Amino acid sequence: MDIIQKLEWRYAVKKFDPVKKLTAAQLDRITTATRLSASSYGLQPYKMLIIENPAIREKLKAASWNQSQVTDASHLVVFARVRDLNESHVDDYTNNIAATRNINPEDLAGFAGIMKGTVNRLDAAAAAVWTSKQAYLALGTLLTAAAAEGIDACPMEGFDANQYDEILGLKDKGLATVVTAAIGFRAEDDAMQHAKKVRKPIAELVEVI
Repeated sequence: MDIIQKLEWRYAVKKFDPVKKLTAAQLDRITTATRLSASSYGLQPYKMLIIENPAIREKLKAASWNQSQVTDASHLVVFARVRDLNESHVDDYTNNIAATRNINPEDLAGFAGIMKGTVNRLDAAAAAVWTSKQAYLALGTLLTAAAAEGIDACPMEGFDANQYDEILGLKDKGLATVVTAAIGFRAEDDAMQHAKKVRKPIAELVEVI
């Protein structure tokens, strides 16, 4: 199938097959694809947590209004933003650029200054919104990559983020839960897989100016 057919095939799975699991290779491809997601400046101010532990997932299920996807999917992916975005994140990124491209870090001073200017202009609330947007970009890449690989997924916002943070100990890690995605394989009796996909028509959604 081409990418359009893959995206027609995907849907937000409501019932996963709890027996079917991703192979290590499949999980690696999904995480690698998500790592390559677009991000403003390339800064990636978030972390991708792969939750496998059954006991932890039971606790997260309770914090997700008992939605079965949390425990029945092969894996639960939690996207957590950086809580305190500051200049050190920019420094880490520019050092990574320098090492990856084998260039002098001093040559990146101008770019670093632009990024630090952006970071320093954001108050805590604005920074939370901006870093969350970056996590959502990564979520979109994960959903598309999963569809391309024939892997099912369900993006999820229906949970108590504060409880997730507590269960996963994220505050001590300087992180805060943004959004999650359950990934795995649909159950044969998940009726939603047979429902026609509903989207706005192109003529209504797209305007060429």
